[in-house]
Amino acid sequence: MAKLFSYQSKEKLKSRKLMDQLFTVGKSVSVFPLKAFYNEVDIDLDFPVKLGVGVSSRNFKKAVDRNRIKRLLRETYRLNKQPLLEFASSKNKKIIVFILFVEKTLPQLEVLQNKLPLLIDKLINQLNEITAANT
Repeated sequence: MAKLFSYQSKEKLKSRKLMDQLFTVGKSVSVFPLKAFYNEVDIDLDFPVKLGVGVSSRNFKKAVDRNRIKRLLRETYRLNKQPLLEFASSKNKKIIVFILFVEKTLPQLEVLQNKLPLLIDKLINQLNEITAANT
């Protein structure tokens, strides 16, 4: 069993094929300054939720800034992922998620720590609606 507040390699979304599928047929939800693309997949993943993060190079020219924002996003997700994991495990779903930072200024950690749980709650609500519609 993975530790509660870890973010291991098997949790990371790395597959180019899954990312292409996510951006073509996936749905999105946003809580400014974050936007999440998500999709339920039928293939067998080694973890219930796979996550990727990204930042636009159009808004942040320096790689140092983009990397810092991605580090902050991953850290915030690591600390707030538990509700999403519990939902996916209880419903026996495999979910892929990609979080984009869409604001044009560098964020403070506190802002991300406030907004990411809201985004995760909104994501869980939409996944619940999809589940209810399919039954």
